[in-house]
Amino acid sequence: MSTEKIVAEPRTEFGKGAARRLRREKKIPAVIYGHGQEPQHLALPEHATKMALRHGGPNAVLELVIDGTPQLALTKQIQVEPIRRVLEHVDFVAVKRGEKVTVDVPVVVVGEAGPETLVVTDSATLQVEAEATHIPEQIEVSVEGLEAGTQVLASQVSLPSGVELLTDGETLVVNVTQQISAEALEAELEEAEAEAGIERDPSDDEVAEAEAAAETEESGDSE
Repeated sequence: MSTEKIVAEPRTEFGKGAARRLRREKKIPAVIYGHGQEPQHLALPEHATKMALRHGGPNAVLELVIDGTPQLALTKQIQVEPIRRVLEHVDFVAVKRGEKVTVDVPVVVVGEAGPETLVVTDSATLQVEAEATHIPEQIEVSVEGLEAGTQVLASQVSLPSGVELLTDGETLVVNVTQQISAEALEAELEEAEAEAGIERDPSDDEVAEAEAAAETEESGDSE
């Protein structure tokens, strides 16, 4: 994982009003803490920070230049306004080159499983320990050619060199199951509804079939 350099400005004004003023100036409020130091409140350039976070992923490590002094910073929390998707605040943890950190890394399934199978991702992330500047952006799990009934556990996932698994090795990561047909799925649903005592209205097709059957029966009687 490469680190991107961002020039950060110390800030002394706090609160919602100060934060709004910063955003109008195309800057993002942020804080960096850790290593026994007092939290440092910062203002970061909006565009450069967005690009760096997008490129680095959820565990992006940035090189923040604060008053001319570089500081490696691991992204810990990103606050985004839910409606307009505006980046509101970023929390960082100070780290050092060579230092080991604990992070949750996204799991990405690659490859094509065997025919008539369904691939289910049971664990979206894996917790690992890695050197701060060598955190993998994602962990790939190949399902190429796997047959129904195959399960991939955390202990079976291949990790990059220097990355140690912290998630329980018996954790189910990917489950390859038999693909169910629409007819079988409908039958299972009907069985479950019957067991639960649920009565559902007949579908349009069922109504039409019933009407057609009734008409046929009436025609037979009239003859």
